[in-house]
Amino acid sequence: MTTPTTGTDRLADLSATTLLRFATAGSVDDGKSTLVGRLLHDSKSVLTDQLEAVERASLGRGQEAPDLALLTDGLRAEREQGITIDVAYRYFATPRRRFILADTPGHVQYTRNMVTGASTAELTVILVDARNGVVEQTRRHAALAALLRVPHVVLAVNKMDLVDYAEPVFAKIAEEFTAYALNLGVPEVTTIPISALAGDNVVEPSANMDWYGGPTVLEHLETVPVSHDLAGCHARFPVQYVIRPQTAEHPDYRGYAGQIAAGTFRVGEEVAVLPSGRTSKVVGIDLLGTPVDVAWTPQSVTLLLEDDIDISRGDLIVPAGDVPAVGQDIEATVCHVADRPLTVGQRVLLKHTTRTVKAIVKEIPSRLTLDDLSQHPEPGSLVANDIGKVRLRTAEPLALDDYADSRRTGSFLLIDPADGTTLTAGMAGEAFAPAGSSSAVTPAAAEPDDDGWDF
Repeated sequence: MTTPTTGTDRLADLSATTLLRFATAGSVDDGKSTLVGRLLHDSKSVLTDQLEAVERASLGRGQEAPDLALLTDGLRAEREQGITIDVAYRYFATPRRRFILADTPGHVQYTRNMVTGASTAELTVILVDARNGVVEQTRRHAALAALLRVPHVVLAVNKMDLVDYAEPVFAKIAEEFTAYALNLGVPEVTTIPISALAGDNVVEPSANMDWYGGPTVLEHLETVPVSHDLAGCHARFPVQYVIRPQTAEHPDYRGYAGQIAAGTFRVGEEVAVLPSGRTSKVVGIDLLGTPVDVAWTPQSVTLLLEDDIDISRGDLIVPAGDVPAVGQDIEATVCHVADRPLTVGQRVLLKHTTRTVKAIVKEIPSRLTLDDLSQHPEPGSLVANDIGKVRLRTAEPLALDDYADSRRTGSFLLIDPADGTTLTAGMAGEAFAPAGSSSAVTPAAAEPDDDGWDF
């Protein structure tokens, strides 16, 4: 007799599977939300009450069949307009893998929302309408995927049912997009012909496209290689909190708590503390109150060091033999997300990992035109959804990796010091450049600081 699976067994199975974060993108009405809804529905990841709510909403809009796009378009404004205007996150799992998906907007007006959704994604699904092929917004989304260093890109040629499932139509679109994406530096492109509305090649293989022998969308999502073994990456530990319990049992305990941003730390390893540059040795690692010999990203741990060093929130602990450049002059590519513009000379706060420092926008050398990847020189300012290059000067030294080397420690935020509004998302280093080709931070001596901002 077969033993029934318990809830505990199910949780154990899920914890043993890998996690894939992916985002969808595409032009308005290309079918992003319908694709996501089809994935959730056909993979049986939709609860009965959710499906019933979608059916009721669809009937209220005069539709005979359930509109699966409503599974992700949860905002009332989105339903009224029939477009996605915000990033809708969904969590689901199959026996082979767990997923966190971000359904991002397609309109150029919401470029900043795609940046938000794709910034942590390991895969991006870009949809195109088979009737329209590669359009301007398709090229924008490919450029953003390259800019954000998304490792895997899937081109889903949707609405194949409206072009009679014609192979030549798919082949032409796939060839054009693949050539463009690879030219941008996208490392991998997979092309799949689908019909999200009918379900062709989304979860189940299509009986209408026997000329296609590749994976379905879900099969590719379940099998695409996702490396969570970051042991070979630059090990980085931003200090979030200094723990000093001062108890009778541990009178001299001094631990540095935080989440490992990348890489692996081991007991006995020589480390450096930045920005001071002082060195020490890891003599202990506490994980959930239990001593361990090794810890890796994304675990939250407490490190204990051999020497009594002045360490506070925002300091960065790194291997002594792998120290990033430390300086006050930063060159970066940024996406401006606020409605108020970013201007030369503006005073901002720069948040990098757990460290927040004052900074000044010294220069905006160029603004990127995503249509043809041309640079508009010296724009003077960046407005909402603009992507451009900036040069910043910080009040205190910072240790930034190149974004091409580390998406976690190579990224930062610019914040309005007056009200805490997030202004800009930044990526240290050069956009579309080969990994390691540029220096994120240039060491420099501090300039006179008369009013606390002109450094």
